[in-house]
Amino acid sequence: MTILCVRFQPPARHEAEAALPELLGLLEEFTPVVEALPPDGALADLRGAERYFGRSAVELASVIRVRALALYGVDCVIGAGPGPMLARMALRDARPGLTRAVPEGADQIREFLAGKPVAALPGVGTATARTLCEYGLDTLGRVAAAPLSTLQRLVGAKTGRELREKAGGIDRGRVVPNAVSRSLAAERPFDRDELDPDRHRRALLSAAGELGARLRALEKVCRTLTLTVRYADRSSTTRSRTLGEPTAHSAALTRTAYSLYEALGLQRARVRAIVLRAEGLGPADRASYQLTFDPADEKVRRVEEAADRVRARFGPGAVIPGALAA
Repeated sequence: MTILCVRFQPPARHEAEAALPELLGLLEEFTPVVEALPPDGALADLRGAERYFGRSAVELASVIRVRALALYGVDCVIGAGPGPMLARMALRDARPGLTRAVPEGADQIREFLAGKPVAALPGVGTATARTLCEYGLDTLGRVAAAPLSTLQRLVGAKTGRELREKAGGIDRGRVVPNAVSRSLAAERPFDRDELDPDRHRRALLSAAGELGARLRALEKVCRTLTLTVRYADRSSTTRSRTLGEPTAHSAALTRTAYSLYEALGLQRARVRAIVLRAEGLGPADRASYQLTFDPADEKVRRVEEAADRVRARFGPGAVIPGALAA
C-alpha cells in the first residue's frame, strides 16, 4: 500500500475547508506528494515515507489519525491502496478509527472490486452507470469480464478501454501535488438525513445566495462552481462546472447549482449536507462579460445591488428569497 486517501471530519459546525490547509500541512510532514481534494480530503503518496520511516502506509495512517486528533481535534477516515483510484474506493468502505486497505496482489484486487456496483468506480457518472446497467453490466466484475468491443460500443472507444482496465484493477493514476485553490464555500447541513428534493433545492438556493453576496462584497467573480453532496452513509458525490462567463450574480450561480444537482439524478437519497463552492476567483473589474440587451436581466442586477446595500446595513437576513421565508 503506497497511496492514502484521507477524508477529514471536523467537529459539527466547523467548516472543513477552513481547516484543510493546516491538515494538508500535517500530511506534508510525512510526504511532499500531497494532492488536495477540497473541501475535506486529500491524496498522499507515501512511497518515499515508507522507506524513510521504516513503516507501512497503513501504520503511517494510524500516526496521521492520532496527530490529527491530538493537534486539531479532527478525526479522519482513511483508505489505502497501490494507486489513487483504489485508495479512493477503499475510502468508501472505511470508518472512523480504522484504515481500509485494498488487499495485496492482482487476484485479490480483482476480488475486492468484483462485487462493487459500477457506479462506485471513480469517474463513472450517472449516465454511464445507467447505460451499463441496462445491459446487465451492473458490477465491476461483470464489466471486467465483458468483451472490450462490447464496452466500446456502449460507452465509446477510449472510455470503454479505460473502464475495462479500471474494473480489472489497473490503476494508472498518480498523485499530483497541488495547493488548496482559492475558493469560497457555503455549507448547508441538515438537522437529519433529508429525503425531500425541495429542501435540497432550498439549501442550494440559500448557499448560492450566500456565495453571490460574499463574492460581490469582495469584488470578486468565480469561474467554476462545485457541488458536493454528502450522504447518510458518509459517502459523497462531487461535481464541478465551468461557468459560461465569470460571475458573482446569485441568479446565475443558483441556475448552475440546480443544474449540477439535477444531473446527479438522485432518487430518495438520504442527504446529510450540501456544500457549494465557488472556485477560480478573480477580480470583478478584470472580468469580461457578454453584453446583453435584456431589460429583465438588468433589472434583476439592480435589485441585487439594492438588496446588498440593505443587508450591509441591517444584516444578512434583512432580504431573503421568498422560497426561504418559511
